[in-house]
Amino acid sequence: MRPFLSHPFDDDKLKEECGVFGVIGVADAATFVALGLHALQHRGQEAGGIVAYDPEDGFNNVRRFGYVRDNFTKPDVMEMLPGELAIGHVRYSTAGSKGHTAIRDVQPFFGEFAMGGAAIAHNGNLTNAASLRRNLIEHGAIFQSSSDSECIIHLMARSIQKSIPERMKDALRAVEGAFSVIAMTRTKLIGVRDQLGVRPLVLGKIGEEGFVLSSETCGLDIIGAEFVREIEPGEMVVISKGLIESTRPFGPAKSRFCIFEHVYFSRPDSILGGRSVYETRRQIGVELAREAPVEADLVCPVPDSGTPAAIGYAAESGIPYGMGIIRNQYMGRTFIEPTEQIRNMGVRLKLNVNRALIKGKRVILVDDSVVRGTTSRKIKDMILDAGAAEVHFRIASPPTAWPCFYGVDTPERSKLLAATMSEEEMRDWIGVDSLKFVSLDGLYRAAGEAAGRDPKAPKYCDACFSGDYPVAPADQLAKGFQMKAAE
Repeated sequence: MRPFLSHPFDDDKLKEECGVFGVIGVADAATFVALGLHALQHRGQEAGGIVAYDPEDGFNNVRRFGYVRDNFTKPDVMEMLPGELAIGHVRYSTAGSKGHTAIRDVQPFFGEFAMGGAAIAHNGNLTNAASLRRNLIEHGAIFQSSSDSECIIHLMARSIQKSIPERMKDALRAVEGAFSVIAMTRTKLIGVRDQLGVRPLVLGKIGEEGFVLSSETCGLDIIGAEFVREIEPGEMVVISKGLIESTRPFGPAKSRFCIFEHVYFSRPDSILGGRSVYETRRQIGVELAREAPVEADLVCPVPDSGTPAAIGYAAESGIPYGMGIIRNQYMGRTFIEPTEQIRNMGVRLKLNVNRALIKGKRVILVDDSVVRGTTSRKIKDMILDAGAAEVHFRIASPPTAWPCFYGVDTPERSKLLAATMSEEEMRDWIGVDSLKFVSLDGLYRAAGEAAGRDPKAPKYCDACFSGDYPVAPADQLAKGFQMKAAE
């Protein structure tokens, strides 16, 4: 039996595939890593792992299915991870494992080299992993997992450089796509972002000589670490106890940070690029109210990701805000065996309508995105069943019409509603009185770009909306994927 049973509500959301966290220079570093991974749990709920190093015990690792709170809060587990240096990883299943995580795919991965051991954890996706993997296997590599991240370990093993950081540079110059990687040796914590900086990584300070690397600033907050700065696109930092060395192993390129981190992936209490994620999402709602006004009695978020945008929409439109849908906060992914009867209940297991508030009202529902659209239809039915007079959807992102190949679990393009239907066709299919998405320019304005999106030099990676891929997805092109024609 699978350790996790997916929920129908989750199946219609894009999933960030992982989060990474590392600590050096504090006693019981693995405990801090466990807390950091708990704060990053939204980035990966399928499985997690921690590797720690202690001079007496060497490298130790624990990998488990399930939530951090269920595995890395047990004294007998944490006693297996002594030392002042540790890294960790939480993940969803990736495309490489066909949507099913095996324990062999759970990171961090570990390798033993001539100059000592090293462990790595990777957030992102390598777009040339299949061709790299084929080549490595043909030259004698034996893979232990289906993860593209393991390619990095094998490329490091083939490097002739004399230190692990230099071998990492060699390996990462050979890969394409998106990566924020943290790694550890016996004495060093290493962090590196690809030259476009698609996925996030931040640096923090803890104690007198301790440092932290985290996918998001909320991971620093939970352990009381001080935010220092973001790791820059294309930068590698090598951290020894109390000392940081920064290098630029890749050629220059303009940053293309993932704009969907602002829309959905990151926690609203995190800071991205010096901007509050919450404030950006609230501002998306403001832009939506300006671009797509409608007469209504109530603005309701689809919890929880639609809440900041709904607050912004209500404030800008002057329409009252209300919690018309209540989320069951205790609905875990392992609730009960999903019999056919339970499956038919759909989103009602996770969301319930506040009937007393909804009845007789014209309701604006604000959600973060529409992917397949199946959940939107179910939520609409629930609202109408509760007696709403009208239902209007406002979506805090542009139509998701293209798959992501940089570390997000996206359906095939044919399964994306916006890839096969116009906005009006989507409105009819979902069955609502109106459906409007924030424009790409409006999204950019909400993220701080007053002039909107510059089509010649966009600041963000927005390929899932625009079809403009900053790194050609080599493996997908080899399979016949058709990119958007140049305009």
